[in-house]
Amino acid sequence: MTQQRPSPLKLYLSLFLGIVSVSFAAILIRLVQVPPLQVPPLIIAGYRMGLAAIILLPVILTTRLKELNRLSFEQVLLSLLSGFFLGLHFALWITSLQYTSITRSVVLVTTSPIFVGIISHFILKERVSRRLAVGIVMTLGGGILVSTGGYSTGKGSLWGDFLALAGAGMMALYLLLGRKLRQQLSLLTYIFLVYTTSALLLIFLSLWLNLPLRGYSLKTYFLFLLLALIPTIIGHSSFNWSLKYLPAPVVSVSILGEPVGASLLAYLFLKEVPTWMEVLGGSCILIGIYISLSKK
Repeated sequence: MTQQRPSPLKLYLSLFLGIVSVSFAAILIRLVQVPPLQVPPLIIAGYRMGLAAIILLPVILTTRLKELNRLSFEQVLLSLLSGFFLGLHFALWITSLQYTSITRSVVLVTTSPIFVGIISHFILKERVSRRLAVGIVMTLGGGILVSTGGYSTGKGSLWGDFLALAGAGMMALYLLLGRKLRQQLSLLTYIFLVYTTSALLLIFLSLWLNLPLRGYSLKTYFLFLLLALIPTIIGHSSFNWSLKYLPAPVVSVSILGEPVGASLLAYLFLKEVPTWMEVLGGSCILIGIYISLSKK
């Protein structure tokens, strides 16, 4: 019996929930990066993904063991690869937040649609429609306006920009693999494998670099838990659920709403005031998302 496709309203509500949830990530990360906490980026990423995997473990053990036992070698390999790219994405992006503003970092890391669109078109043979192409161009144009509006262009900022762009490339590969695997695996099985792999990679890198895995304050651990619950369990899982029913370019374009949400939250909680160019760029991003997701 084939599974019924969700209604367009349910799909777009899932994307909206994902955008709102992941928008909190940069705020929570910045809170654990500033004094007196100053937690290393790899530790933040490792706890975020590790706690998410631990939260999912009881559900997996009670409802998904049979599916895990039936996984083919190819499915396991691709899941591990997807988790590897997700781990690198978080390592690169969270590090970028130490060198550049929240708005700029989040905008640059969400330029993944340009990579997703090209790879989907030429490798996965998922044709990029004219409407989606216009939406991508519009959102990227908005991203350029945001990234050039009101932040230092010194060496530190440029390094942060590079790290964020590298994180975007890793996100693109993660989304493309997710698009393939979500046709075959349930949401819970897929995200558990991916989040666990990502966590193990980040913990290994932390140990390799002799970073402290413990000894943090209760406030820090609470922020780690919020990172695992809100932007990861709710946010990324909403996008992964949508990948079963929507092409990867469409999902990746919707993620471009994150810079707008993150900028608003940065203003409310951290008093990072966006410039008029950042506001204009954010408006272009929203219009681009609307064009990409709307019907002909």
